[in-house]
Amino acid sequence: MALSFARKAAMAAVAVAALGGVSFGASASEAASSPAAHPASAPASAVAKRSASAHRQVPQVVTQVIGRGRVGGHRWSVALEFHRTLPKGYTLPTLPDGSTAPGTSLLCQRMYIGGVRIDHQGGRWADCQPVTGTQDPRASGEMGLWGLHDKGLSGSRLMVSNPEADVAYGVVSLSDGTQVKATTVAVPGTTYRAWAAPIPDGRTITAVDQYDTHHNRLTHDTNWH
Repeated sequence: MALSFARKAAMAAVAVAALGGVSFGASASEAASSPAAHPASAPASAVAKRSASAHRQVPQVVTQVIGRGRVGGHRWSVALEFHRTLPKGYTLPTLPDGSTAPGTSLLCQRMYIGGVRIDHQGGRWADCQPVTGTQDPRASGEMGLWGLHDKGLSGSRLMVSNPEADVAYGVVSLSDGTQVKATTVAVPGTTYRAWAAPIPDGRTITAVDQYDTHHNRLTHDTNWH
């Protein structure tokens, strides 16, 4: 469940590396042969091996951990899961105008608190959105506050941003004066990226700021609680 998360129409129709520097306060969460011996062309077995190797280097599903740690005594984690082709069992959603949402790939945002996946009630493809290839701009520019209770209004929660390319990290300022800093992490071979920060139960958010690699503030948002 999320509070004030601007879902795309496609995602709404569905039902919806590391730690990357995420920290709470001031601490981090958690036998060469002779030339004459070479044939004019490579044998079929060698070609097959190279082909198999190339195939292994391009996995159909790539999962990248964005952040993990502990919050409120529970383990939390956020990962982006990129499917190069639409997975079996997934159907492109229908848009409000009756047309089918575009997409040849699928990008999922998997979020867990205490071993429970947020939005699991929506089914296997909840929090997934169709994208086209590895560089679809529709997958960036969103931010959400996610939790297991009351649509993200109570309990331990996760702030997750899918920022633009120039955002290097985010800082979440809390009502008790502490700050949570989270570094942007990208899915290898794609432009899809995110940062994630844990929000302890009982704390409210006073501001969310995003910065570039030179520590210039790019965005400032005070609408989260």
